[in-house]
Amino acid sequence: MTVLPGTDTDLPAFLGVDASLTGRRWTGPDPEEDRLAAALVQRAGLEPAVAAILARRGVAPEAAEAFLAPSLRDLLPDPAVLKDMAAASERIAVALKRRERIAVFADYDVDGGSSAALLITWLRQMGHGATLYVPDRIDEGYGPNEPAMAKLAEGNDLIVCVDCGTLSHGPIAAAKGADVIVLDHHLAEAELPDCVAVVNPNRQDEDGSLGHLCAAAVVFLVLVDLNRRLRAEGVAGPDLMAMLDLVALATVADVAPLRGVNRAFVRQGLTVMARRHRTGLVALCDVARLERAPTSYHLGFVLGPRVNAGGRIGEADLGARLLATDAEQEALAIAQRLDTLNTDRREIEARVRDAALVQAEARGLDAPLVWAAGDGWHPGVVGIVASRLKEHTHRPAIVIGFDGENGKGSGRSVSGVDLGASIQRLAAEGLIEKGGGHRMAAGLSLTRSQLEPAMARLSELLARQGAGTGGAGDLRVDGVLMPQAATPELIERIETAGPFGASAPAPRFAFPAMRIRMTRPVGDGHLKLGFSDGPGGSMDAIAFDAANRGLDALQSHQGRPVHLAGRVELNHWNGRSRVQLRLEDAAWAE
Repeated sequence: MTVLPGTDTDLPAFLGVDASLTGRRWTGPDPEEDRLAAALVQRAGLEPAVAAILARRGVAPEAAEAFLAPSLRDLLPDPAVLKDMAAASERIAVALKRRERIAVFADYDVDGGSSAALLITWLRQMGHGATLYVPDRIDEGYGPNEPAMAKLAEGNDLIVCVDCGTLSHGPIAAAKGADVIVLDHHLAEAELPDCVAVVNPNRQDEDGSLGHLCAAAVVFLVLVDLNRRLRAEGVAGPDLMAMLDLVALATVADVAPLRGVNRAFVRQGLTVMARRHRTGLVALCDVARLERAPTSYHLGFVLGPRVNAGGRIGEADLGARLLATDAEQEALAIAQRLDTLNTDRREIEARVRDAALVQAEARGLDAPLVWAAGDGWHPGVVGIVASRLKEHTHRPAIVIGFDGENGKGSGRSVSGVDLGASIQRLAAEGLIEKGGGHRMAAGLSLTRSQLEPAMARLSELLARQGAGTGGAGDLRVDGVLMPQAATPELIERIETAGPFGASAPAPRFAFPAMRIRMTRPVGDGHLKLGFSDGPGGSMDAIAFDAANRGLDALQSHQGRPVHLAGRVELNHWNGRSRVQLRLEDAAWAE
């Protein structure tokens, strides 16, 4: 493989592509990345493909070995660095000793379900049960609410809120007679709820060094501290390494940046998942027809959406129940139900996405904020649609569904733009009813009369952070690859630089001046094609959603050479594995 010198927007486009079939300009590695990649090849002995990935991450040659083999032993922070950690673990330990009744109040997404399953599994292995409560997205909304907390307090001595609760002053106060612990990662206000402990790396009095952790990672650190307490008393705690599959799933699905300890969580969590020991995940993998051990891609795009489906349009607690159960028949029944709900979710999402895109395009896609709002848009899919708008425009996006005068919305951000803090500021200024989240994702509630002023103010706040200044059409390409070099062995070596995900995108390669030998529409708007560089070699490609992205123009190639860009992967089908290109863009070579 040859990594060609790349450019930034002030230099010629990569392979001369200024406007591709999808309307994007191609960019490549900058000169500094090229120099670092060369140093990694020469001094660390890396292959050019792997060196290019590490150079993009800014990894120096002397740090390459540790980067390629992230160790939890080396990267795991001391749980004690988080405020309230001692109070939280001590209170849970006391509840165990006294055989107190414990309830787990969880968010309805993957991170919340994984967090709840972690705690419930740990307690079960310690011989202690727990009551699970997950609020209904439509009837109760996000996080603790006063009626639910008051009811839980009547039957429990301790309530642990996971992936929620940091801003829930009133609901936590309503839990009279029970102690409350919050294990969360969402942005906090200066004043915290009055409870036993709020363990949250995004508290305002934290230094922010662990702000990239998802809630499941925070729960994991609490369990590390609990095991440490038990060990000091001569008691062996549960095997926490066996629980890293849940931390990995939550980290990827919650789009937490894959840096530092998060890389180790996901890398080792995938190893645990490959052993197929967790009953619920085994059932879900089988229902999703995964023929191989999951990768980070599968966590984010195959398993995560199915776990989420219950909270989005079905029964809110299905995901947490699936991840926590050790009963095979229950796991299979829940997994099948989630798979059906996920299909329904895609249909609902498609309708809202089409309407939102039309509205956003009419408003303009070059502003710092892209947004859309509509009556009857299902609150369970507005976050996914916001993500689609963000991907389409490379701008922060907000999508809001209204039921009468009240709207519930969700937003997704781009790298370098803190959406959660801006949403929280809107709430503080009284421009919305409530809102919060983290850097890359946030939720909000507002009235119809607040909509226009709130979106105008949010656009202003995001513009101050640089939103809207980047090229929405830029496609980053890491290097050039030829078909004969795209082997399973190369893909395995590339995977050593993973896991790939948020803040660590999988490498994208360009195949220059290829000849298309076959095209065939497949599925709902997808395109299968074969291409070659002449006598050297050939391979297949799949372009998802080709009809909506302009890539269906490749069917009319008439023998013209074409540059193809995308991510190389192994396609597993019917027990066979073949290299294919997941085609993201194309441009005529002449």
